[in-house]
Amino acid sequence: MNIRQAIFSLIFLTPLLLTSACSSPSAATLPPTATSPAPTATATFTPSPIPPTPTATSLTCLTQAGEIKQDVVSTTNPPQEFLIYLPPCYHELTEHKYPVLYLLHGQTYTQDQWVKLGIPQIADTLIHSNQSIPFIIVFPDDRFWNLPSGASFGDRLINSLIPYIDATYRTLTDKQYRSLGGLSRGGGWTIQLGLQYPNLFGSLGLHSPAIFKENASSLEKLINNIPEAFRPRLWLDAGDNDRELESILVFEEILTRNNYLHESHFYTGDHSESYWSAHLEEYLRWYISIWNP
Repeated sequence: MNIRQAIFSLIFLTPLLLTSACSSPSAATLPPTATSPAPTATATFTPSPIPPTPTATSLTCLTQAGEIKQDVVSTTNPPQEFLIYLPPCYHELTEHKYPVLYLLHGQTYTQDQWVKLGIPQIADTLIHSNQSIPFIIVFPDDRFWNLPSGASFGDRLINSLIPYIDATYRTLTDKQYRSLGGLSRGGGWTIQLGLQYPNLFGSLGLHSPAIFKENASSLEKLINNIPEAFRPRLWLDAGDNDRELESILVFEEILTRNNYLHESHFYTGDHSESYWSAHLEEYLRWYISIWNP
């Protein structure tokens, strides 16, 4: 039985077990561009045994919120701090492994930006309502973006943080189960790292990405170096009053010219947290769609 079946069957059993144990029981949008969506890969999960039948008490985790915890990779310079969201029942279902979504914050913000915007609560809702299998979210910190010392954030993310997450937490390590996305500067990091390391990520989400026009030719070369069958699926969105819109449209033209299948969405809004907040659930549903049959 796979992880989806196991989690969902436990959820369906919860009312029966609890009964036997107790005596009582948004913003306006513009139409998306006509860019063809990327093909959705079929997610095949590695079977894992169901743990022994849990008690009614242990099943209460299935209706509780996921856990947000602080962690750090101390071997990097500077140390790579991050927050991590562990889904409901992560500690109880010890045989199960999970997809991972890495979400990068914008410049001048820190690791808690996505958390403050409310993405963990949306993840809880989708998991509790059986609209998604459980998954992990990692929120890396990039507050040292303007410091010259130490390895760059991209180097720390690729060579230290991802290996640490896979070694420390129960993750599914095939690329289709690892996604990367970001806001503003985080979106710029996402496209740069996603195109440099297409073997690591199955999905790339660019939300109002800070993409400079002088980087256009280098990004186009990276795209051309990736065989079409190995290109990560890609989402691109921005508001119609976004200060980065001109550069974003240049990048969208590069994607189209090079037959990079992607989704482009241009909504009403600007380059702000109020714009991103209005689309959080849409973002998350796109990320998880590759993991849910």
